[in-house]
Amino acid sequence: MTQDEPIMDGSTEAGRDEKVAGVVEQVRADAALRDSEDVERLLRQRFDETGVVVSEEEFARHLAYVRNGRD
Repeated sequence: MTQDEPIMDGSTEAGRDEKVAGVVEQVRADAALRDSEDVERLLRQRFDETGVVVSEEEFARHLAYVRNGRD
């Protein structure tokens, strides 16, 4: 059995900023648990999976946040 749809009520109602923040925090938490994880690849993959489009500049900011823990 796979989860193809969000489980929580209201999860499809999130705006773009909320989706971006959710992806970034999810990847940040995952990276903290798995030191060897390729954070850049994982962040790109999660944005692709959620259908959220970010510019390269915005992606670089989010990647720096995930890696360094600050904006």
